[in-house]
Amino acid sequence: MTTKTEQDFMIDCILTDLVVYLMKDYGMSEAEAMRTVYGSEYYGRLVDLETGFYMESSAYNYRYLRHEMEYGKVV
Repeated sequence: MTTKTEQDFMIDCILTDLVVYLMKDYGMSEAEAMRTVYGSEYYGRLVDLETGFYMESSAYNYRYLRHEMEYGKVV
């Protein structure tokens, strides 16, 4: 079982990677990429520990964010 501190760290690492991915793939500024991530429906799922998304890789999570961006909803 992971501690709250470990869970928070894992989520923070994923969020950082997602911002970098958006900047690279979509040419977004850092601020725009952060608004995109934090304003997404997906963000709520990532920080909901019951989903277990925080235990998956950044690339795995990025697919869900991109799906929401492209289709307007998280799968």
